[in-house]
Amino acid sequence: MDPFLQAAISEATAGLAEGGVPIGSVLVRQGIILGRGHNRRMQQGNPILHGEMDALQNAGRLPAHIYRECTLYTTLSPCPMCTGAILLYRIPRVVIGENLTFMGEEELLKSRGVQLEVLQSEACLGLMRRFIRENPKVWNEDIGEP
Repeated sequence: MDPFLQAAISEATAGLAEGGVPIGSVLVRQGIILGRGHNRRMQQGNPILHGEMDALQNAGRLPAHIYRECTLYTTLSPCPMCTGAILLYRIPRVVIGENLTFMGEEELLKSRGVQLEVLQSEACLGLMRRFIRENPKVWNEDIGEP
């Protein structure tokens, strides 16, 4: 398995262990993880602290050209908010663990020139299936469903 996707899965697993939504992400440049994070919406009561946003926050303030040399790995297809951050910072490549549980704004990313790779990782799918089965109310809250 790709070591950076594995790092994102490790983040997702940590989030699940904390009682949160198991979505993890890492920001990578030239083979080095600059930032890693996981969805902390439940743990911190913060509606915008998705895995991708947490990874970007943990990477800290970076010059614009650095983001343009990065790949963002995420265990689940990016939501509209996280897609906006990817576009804002002009991150050119996103590797997605799976998009069967949730299809984010992949078409928008592609239309703006972002290279996407969707892996349909069984590990990512398993984490989300388990979480949704055990926490349907939290999942529906997070994705805005009734």
